[in-house]
Amino acid sequence: MNLEEVKRWTASRPTLADALGMEITAVTDDYIEGRMPVDGRTHQPMGLLHGGASVAFAETLGSIAAAMRVDRTKQACVGLEINANHLKGVRDGWVLGRATPVHIGRSTQVWEIRISHEETGVLVCISRITMAVIDLPAANPKAV
Repeated sequence: MNLEEVKRWTASRPTLADALGMEITAVTDDYIEGRMPVDGRTHQPMGLLHGGASVAFAETLGSIAAAMRVDRTKQACVGLEINANHLKGVRDGWVLGRATPVHIGRSTQVWEIRISHEETGVLVCISRITMAVIDLPAANPKAV
């Protein structure tokens, strides 16, 4: 999938990524990148980037990246485990995320997601997600 195909696929229905203003900005064979605003949608009460928003961003990037590695007519990728270390607070601007594969297996994938502040380049959060690769049920035309 190229960037335009990913954008069309992810725009097919409203999602949390839309609500938080996430955008996919680059897709290659080696990684996927995106950005997310740091504003009222993604702040915690102290005016900093909410850790949950960072995790949602990481999971979005990792999930899309994982799905790009399977035949989506036969398999799906679902989150099995995610962790995150929040390293630096951010009050405004944008954060950039890059998901890179650590392990691409038959039944699991592991992705590392590094999130940094767009303006300063400072690492804000590092996350790792494990995705389960599951087979989709075969279409049964006789099922009602």
